[in-house]
Amino acid sequence: MVEEISVLRQAMSNRLQMVTTTFHRYLFSQINWNNRLIGIRGYRGVGKTTLILQHIKEDFAERQSVLYASADHGWFQTHTLYDLAEYHQQHGGTHLFLDEVHHYHNWQTEIKNIYDDFPSLHIVFTGSSMLHLNTEAGDLSRRLRMYTLQVMSLREYIAIERGIEIPVYSLEDILNDSINIASRIAEQMTIQPYFETYLQYGCYPFYKEEGDGFEQRLQETIWLVLERDWPAVEEVNYATIQKTKRLLMVLAEAVPLTPNMTELFAAVETNREGGLRMLYILEKAGLLALLSHQPRSVGVLRKPDKIYLGNANLMNVLSPNPNIGTIRETFFYNQLNAAGNEVLLSPKGDFVVNRKYTVEVGGPSKTFKQIRNIEHSYLAVDNTPIGDVNRIPLWLFGFIY
Repeated sequence: MVEEISVLRQAMSNRLQMVTTTFHRYLFSQINWNNRLIGIRGYRGVGKTTLILQHIKEDFAERQSVLYASADHGWFQTHTLYDLAEYHQQHGGTHLFLDEVHHYHNWQTEIKNIYDDFPSLHIVFTGSSMLHLNTEAGDLSRRLRMYTLQVMSLREYIAIERGIEIPVYSLEDILNDSINIASRIAEQMTIQPYFETYLQYGCYPFYKEEGDGFEQRLQETIWLVLERDWPAVEEVNYATIQKTKRLLMVLAEAVPLTPNMTELFAAVETNREGGLRMLYILEKAGLLALLSHQPRSVGVLRKPDKIYLGNANLMNVLSPNPNIGTIRETFFYNQLNAAGNEVLLSPKGDFVVNRKYTVEVGGPSKTFKQIRNIEHSYLAVDNTPIGDVNRIPLWLFGFIY
């Protein structure tokens, strides 16, 4: 076993040598690393692996006490998670980091058994955003502290590009004090050029290493989500995957779409139940945003009232002629939703946030005509450095996480 484990240790060492610690995703400082069982889920490509490797590199001077392994490593073809945990604990290990656990069958039961049988061992695992906890499999949720890593915010992109650490502002801060906040940021930099490049490629941290290859990398990431991550999480056949890919491309050419479900599902040769399931899978994967006028009931598949792509970068890669108005609306929804706000469609204006604030998104010539006389109404306006009362620069909503 010693020689076999050395393969994983070498893989961990190689990864640690490659990882940098000059920039940390927002979630890094929010995680209570002292918890015994931590889960981190998120969309493919947002930096889950880098996040845990940074923690190992910075906080574990004694590397023998920590072990990192990716669950899709070939080692697990002949060994189990439990084997690894038992060996590690018996040889003085205190922390076990398991990456991409959705690629390991029955991961939940094994992690529950590891947690129960080795009380001195701390466990951190990462998994797909499509990961779900089966409450019948040992009720792991009672023991677990689960975190979700979203795509990068505009604030984080600025931190990478300029090295400027701008604070996080709450939605209420932005709505009530936008002029002062925007003025402080404008004193440090001219933000519009960075906002425009963020919309093209700033949502995924791998843009930094890919350069001109970003679009191809993002396209590959999209297909890996559907071809590898989805089948790892639940049973799905090849035909359904192909139909779902076709559905995504149909929608990419039409967003924002107020869907006619009969026509939409006929275009991909599926029925209503199958089509709705595909839509919700695409949403859980971060590839679509499904909006409604009313809050959704948990576990109920319901026709969305409007469909967007998941973020602005996806629009630039998947949509043949991305519309700037749609990109703006997609950005606003993505940033607000990622920060945990409830965003619904509005009968007047574009969105209702937290059932209180009505927001209309547009360009610099946008007026209050559509939302006049509505209490707590605001414009989120592009190409605007400072704004005015209730007329807020669109980019400022990229600083809420």
